[in-house]
Amino acid sequence: MAKEKFIREKEHVNVGTIGHVDHGKSTLTSAITCVLAAGVLPGGKA
Repeated sequence: MAKEKFIREKEHVNVGTIGHVDHGKSTLTSAITCVLAAGVLPGGKA
């Protein structure tokens, strides 16, 4: 079975967050994702 070549069509970035439990890491990541997806900041592509 031949493997198909994977074509990257979307830009992506990996973000790591470090912090204590219950200090808002998931909330911050979610907010950044929503803002970039909405196109509020220049360069934000979804």
